[in-house]
Amino acid sequence: MNKIKSKNICVFGLGYVGCVGIACLAEAGHKVIGVDINTAKVELVNNGIPTIVEPGLDDLLKKGVECGRVTATSNVDLAVIDSEILFITVGTPCKLNGELDLSHIYSVAESIGKIISQIDEHLVIAIRSTVKPNTCKKVAEIIEIHSGKKCNKDFSVVANPEFLREGTAIQDYFNPPYVLIGASDKAGADEVASIYENVNAEIINVDIKTAEIIKYVNNSWHALKVTFGNEVGSICKALNIDSNEVMDIFCKDIILNISASYLRPGFAYGGACLPKDLSALVALSSEANVSTPLIDNICKSNEAHIERALKLIERYKVETNIGFLGVSFKAGTDDLRNSPTLKIIHALIEAGYNVRIYDDTVSFALSTGRNVGLLRDQLGDISKFLVESPKDFLDFAEVVIVAKNEPSFSVILNELIDRHVIDLVGLKEFKVKENTYTVLV
Repeated sequence: MNKIKSKNICVFGLGYVGCVGIACLAEAGHKVIGVDINTAKVELVNNGIPTIVEPGLDDLLKKGVECGRVTATSNVDLAVIDSEILFITVGTPCKLNGELDLSHIYSVAESIGKIISQIDEHLVIAIRSTVKPNTCKKVAEIIEIHSGKKCNKDFSVVANPEFLREGTAIQDYFNPPYVLIGASDKAGADEVASIYENVNAEIINVDIKTAEIIKYVNNSWHALKVTFGNEVGSICKALNIDSNEVMDIFCKDIILNISASYLRPGFAYGGACLPKDLSALVALSSEANVSTPLIDNICKSNEAHIERALKLIERYKVETNIGFLGVSFKAGTDDLRNSPTLKIIHALIEAGYNVRIYDDTVSFALSTGRNVGLLRDQLGDISKFLVESPKDFLDFAEVVIVAKNEPSFSVILNELIDRHVIDLVGLKEFKVKENTYTVLV
């Protein structure tokens, strides 16, 4: 391990994250003092014994204590006075309503505020615990109240979530997927980044709220994967199919299945395949008398997303001219089957809105006799609302709904500076006034 500049670091909380943290920070060459109100934990650490069971931690912590780089105390003043960076790793358990209990975080913030009122040096407070968005803001406010100092001037508050798994925590500390730092000032971000010079991962600087919510997203995704695998496994078992073989094949597709594909926030799914095959799998599980609440509710979630988009558009008065860029279910195709955009257009027309549609792919198919029967069947009376040219579209539309990302739409997108735009697909690659631009997600 390369030698780095040693820092004096304080770690609040000697539970799972804190105990692993003090040992790994010491191994990286830093001088660390752990703080906990539980004197039994403090005594264990000072004797070189971890407060938890974790492979490799006994030896690592003992080494840190024996070489004088790790100590522990219940004296907050003593711990903070000589520290440059304060890590908060206290527990944030769930309340009965599912929200996180952040009282321990705020209690630590109050203690820090009272102490740093006596300190002239700039301090960095980094929150490693899992917290909800805006927690760092609240922590900064608490410290300001109790210290009389100003955040981003006298001290910094940084979101620095941990990505440790029980059983592989030490390996995960030095080889995380990335080091995430959410800060509103460069000084705080740089100070925290310097701690991770020996960590084998990219350091990513993001908005504070992005760093705060990422653990919610990561772990919910992991839970989703476990649940999906178990539901598929249950269906397969009921049908006497080897579920492990099925999922092995599933995981071999790293282009669509195990990849970033489809994970960009945008509009609802549609087309022929996804709705049909999902419906068929739900029917298969029902026929096999297997409960699959996750798979059963995918369609409901998709419909709810379509409803969100509709409500966004319905904020405009009925007499508003609404122009849709795209009507097929995705870019590069004329397929209108299960198009979420078509559902919205039907609802708006029924409500009395004036609607026009520009979709050169669909218009080309109609004009050249391709898929005409299917297209006209899907469009019905809505075909009369198709416009043939960008000029006709721009002459009509007061509000533009970007329903798919088609390269040919650039002619229109470049003319939308003064139009109200609702972006359903997360495009945002064209210039509009901020107060006239709304994105669905």
